[in-house]
Amino acid sequence: MKIKIDLALCQGHSVCLGEAPEVFAVIDQDDGYPQVRVLLENPPRELHEKVMKAAKYCPNNVITVLED
Repeated sequence: MKIKIDLALCQGHSVCLGEAPEVFAVIDQDDGYPQVRVLLENPPRELHEKVMKAAKYCPNNVITVLED
């Protein structure tokens, strides 16, 4: 599994952080919305379900999950 984020669309709602705090962080930006940062681009298998929920519930659909 590999995670990609569309930062142009991210508005920092933090849903991903709530679903998978081991994988995502939300960082304040000086010039706009907070944005998600991926802490584990290739998370271990035990976190895959959490990552999938984060992608599913993202209000702006900015998280793309690529399977290996």
